[in-house]
Amino acid sequence: MGRNRFSSIFLRLLAGRRLWSYVMNINPFDILKNAQKIQEQMTVFQEKLGAITVTGSAGGGMVEIDLNGRIEMLAVRIAGELINPDEREMLEDLIIAAFTNAMEKVREAINREMGSLAGGMQMPGLSPGFPPSGFPGNG
Repeated sequence: MGRNRFSSIFLRLLAGRRLWSYVMNINPFDILKNAQKIQEQMTVFQEKLGAITVTGSAGGGMVEIDLNGRIEMLAVRIAGELINPDEREMLEDLIIAAFTNAMEKVREAINREMGSLAGGMQMPGLSPGFPPSGFPGNG
């Protein structure tokens, strides 16, 4: 029994020593190089977000909203027959529905771009709900 306990303690010390050796062999310049590479990739990603354009629609295409990947509204199109003072509430609801539809499409496009940026790795916390509900216009 005493021998097994000694072996167990010895193995833990040996494992700790290997870990310490590994930690001490990390080159801080490699960490900086990786950080710079990630920063460059994020800059490219931000540029790609501006180039993404999606159209959300509601009411069978009677209301359409264009958004870019930065969640900026680019355009709103409303069919002429909807512009009726008596139908104001329905028009407001359709605009909200079109915006929501466009947001879903932007999320899908961003997830695709993030997937290509990560080299196909699964990014915990980003899928399927990226961007998180904290993004503007997604209250």
